[in-house]
Amino acid sequence: MSFYDITTKIREHLIANSQVNTVTEGDIFEVDLNKQTIFPLSHIMINNVTFNDIGITYNMSILFMDVADVSKDDPREEAEIFYGVDNRHDILNTQLLVANDLVSHLKRGDLMQDKYQLNGQPTCEPFEDRFENLLVGWNLTLSIDIANTITTCP
Repeated sequence: MSFYDITTKIREHLIANSQVNTVTEGDIFEVDLNKQTIFPLSHIMINNVTFNDIGITYNMSILFMDVADVSKDDPREEAEIFYGVDNRHDILNTQLLVANDLVSHLKRGDLMQDKYQLNGQPTCEPFEDRFENLLVGWNLTLSIDIANTITTCP
């Protein structure tokens, strides 16, 4: 298994989700975030790789995000004051479900059966307005163990 294998497998899983329109990888600032057609977007970033006695651990962050549609209307009703007059709660809800789906498949689904093993407990942190557009979503941080298939025998 290799860098290519793990990023491709995660990409394939994410793009199959109806709440994901585009999956990218690498430096987030190289993605054209002004293009509205790419959202909802999942973005894979490898933070580091650790070689250990039995395999390789990939520590990664995956951003799950969408563009918020913010209204300039003044909220008057109690529900509007809580939820606001935008779709941020909807984005946080749907994109957290995408992250949860990925984690669930790594814990006990097809990704786990393909020998991608979670190491530790994944965490999700919400974010807003990190980039040029008003983007809302989650930053999932997780570590995945895979077998090291390199042989040392001549």
